[in-house]
Amino acid sequence: MIGPVRRTLTLWFLSIRDMLASAGPVALLAVGVLVGAYWWLDPQPPKTVILATGPTGGAYAEFGQRYVQALARDGITVQPLPSEGSQTNLQALREGRANVAFVRGGSADPSADGEAGITSLGALFYEAIWVFYRPEAGANKPKKAIKKIVEEPQPLHILSQLKGLRVNIDRPGSGVPEMLDRLLQANGMGLGDLVTSELPAPAAAEALQGGLIDAMVLVSAESPLVRQLLGTPGIALLDVSQSDAYARRFPFLQPVTLPRGVVDLAADVPPHDVNLLAATTSLLTREDTHPALRQLFAQAAQNVHSGAGWFHRARDFPNTRTSELPVSPEGDRAINGRPPFWQRYLPFWASNLLERMWLVIGGLIVLLLPLSRVVPPLYTYRVRQRVFRWYARLRHIEARLDEGLGQRDELLNELDELDRVANQITVPLAHAEELFTLRNNIDAVRRRLLHKRPTEPSGD
Repeated sequence: MIGPVRRTLTLWFLSIRDMLASAGPVALLAVGVLVGAYWWLDPQPPKTVILATGPTGGAYAEFGQRYVQALARDGITVQPLPSEGSQTNLQALREGRANVAFVRGGSADPSADGEAGITSLGALFYEAIWVFYRPEAGANKPKKAIKKIVEEPQPLHILSQLKGLRVNIDRPGSGVPEMLDRLLQANGMGLGDLVTSELPAPAAAEALQGGLIDAMVLVSAESPLVRQLLGTPGIALLDVSQSDAYARRFPFLQPVTLPRGVVDLAADVPPHDVNLLAATTSLLTREDTHPALRQLFAQAAQNVHSGAGWFHRARDFPNTRTSELPVSPEGDRAINGRPPFWQRYLPFWASNLLERMWLVIGGLIVLLLPLSRVVPPLYTYRVRQRVFRWYARLRHIEARLDEGLGQRDELLNELDELDRVANQITVPLAHAEELFTLRNNIDAVRRRLLHKRPTEPSGD
């Protein structure tokens, strides 16, 4: 019982060995191509990415935490980089200290930054230019009319009415001073025509409420501080009546409307529609940021920024329509296209590997199809070689018999030895015919040799 089992196992192992040896060159070629493509494409991203956010407690910082949670589900650690604001974020991106950053429209230089390899992953939300002021500050009237203005405060409608007022323009690095200066220059003014301060937004709000300043400029999305100021008695919001005109002159600005009651329906805040200017904040990234990370951020933006807001409806953001810089392929595919179906069923690492390597895998399959036809002949050759290599010895014995060389008993012994060797050869059943043919040929030579007379010398 042990003999047949052992013979079966031996036959099985020999078949596996022959198959591996036959397919080995093709398999090595395929592995070599895959390893080279993996090294060249680098499909697996780094596990850590730096996201430049903004001041602690601000809208950028809040959104940054949501990206931290979103990418953590795919095993990516997002390290928020606090900053002064949009301008500082852009500088960190230019210097390579951040991989991804929130940058407000109007901060980047589309020509220089585009050539430097900074691209957009999509526009995320509007940031309105909020100008809160104290109504009693007036509209920069002559001093003789101050008494009348205090009694009958006049609302502000144009930015030029800020001339001569004490205005907080936010901190350097936030991008607000640069943006405000550009808007004032369009009115034939500049920051020098204002009495400016550079307090952080929370401190500026306290100073405004305390009467220490006349107005404050804040560029922000829907933040608790904006909500607080909109509901504070004695604080008014500048209704920009020239919003359409500014949007025509500055491509990075959009005229938006703060609808009546959108902040608080019960308290009717604001009590009427307010015309404002808004810049679009985008998620910018460096060209050398791994494509898989760009894809993850673009996909996360779909969940983080797709809801409705004060200035937009649901699913208006993210979009690629209002991006100043070129949109990366990952951002365009995530926003305007459909993700591959396998992303719904595979973990991130496997889905990313398949997406980055599918072209190589497809090309490799096309290459291996013709090469695979070589494997069966190689396998057949190896199996038959185990039988055919003994034909050389048999032919040598037969040649000596025909030429009369060697003694008959000596040749018979050699044939018996060859027959024992042939009896031990193991081949698959599909190739057993070659083995039986070898043994029949050995027997035929033996019969020829036995027909010779015992006394007849074969070598004389």
